[in-house]
Amino acid sequence: MQRSSGRGTAPAVATVLVVAALAVGCRPVTVTGGAGAPDSKGVRYAPTTPAPPPLGHHPPTPARHATKPRPAHTARPARPATRPLMAVGSRGAQVRELQARLAQLGLFGRAPTGFYASVTARAVRAFQKRWGLPRTGTVRPATWRALRSQTRRPSHTELYPPTTRPVGAPDPRCMTGRVICISKRSNTLTWVVGGRVVSAMDVRFGSQYTPTREGTFHITFKSRHHVSTLYHTAMPYAMFFSGGQAVHYSADFAAHGYRGASHGCVNVRDRKKLATLFTTAKPGTKVVIYH
Repeated sequence: MQRSSGRGTAPAVATVLVVAALAVGCRPVTVTGGAGAPDSKGVRYAPTTPAPPPLGHHPPTPARHATKPRPAHTARPARPATRPLMAVGSRGAQVRELQARLAQLGLFGRAPTGFYASVTARAVRAFQKRWGLPRTGTVRPATWRALRSQTRRPSHTELYPPTTRPVGAPDPRCMTGRVICISKRSNTLTWVVGGRVVSAMDVRFGSQYTPTREGTFHITFKSRHHVSTLYHTAMPYAMFFSGGQAVHYSADFAAHGYRGASHGCVNVRDRKKLATLFTTAKPGTKVVIYH
């Protein structure tokens, strides 16, 4: 056998190393320092892909109960502020009680609706200003306690008034006998018997060009299915008290509220209540209209 010389061995070894490097996915890179194993000529090879584990080798299984590392610092979210008891958008029995209590103090000038909107918020701010509380317009426990301490428990009539507007103070002329008592200031009609309010309803009046007359009158005649001969409009449950002016049901008032006006009559929008009054009141019944 012929012995190979040292010169013939080096290229062969280099060839084997290059082939081995390609087999494991490495790319030879010439570096001047750092990681890597030097070859016989001082050239280092920086691996770009870790070598695969040897055959039959399995990585160690992590401990079953090992805990995950926690971040160095985690900021806790700010605790949300407590929600108010009542605010704009709230609705229900408690809101109705709130409005009735504010009305007792003269801060809420409407009938309770059970819905918390801008009018209620203004009334709450007025109460908070009066008692030195933060004027938020929302009801938190401190505001609710203060309001309850300054008012009494509302009655059923205060919580569920017969009209959408507070009934005005009756005129002295309404306190005796059976009277249809009509207040222009509160836009309400009350049926008063012996000084006691039996029923109440919302009304509207004529415009500045066709004003509703004020004074003491009496029902002259009634017409269940009346139609105006002047304006050709329906006037159900009409009770005439002064010329062509009458108390009657108005479909326009029921549909559009106070955006319109009558031609001098007293419009009522609650048909059922007026139908009952139409049956009860008789020709000759006193009608008082006052401001």
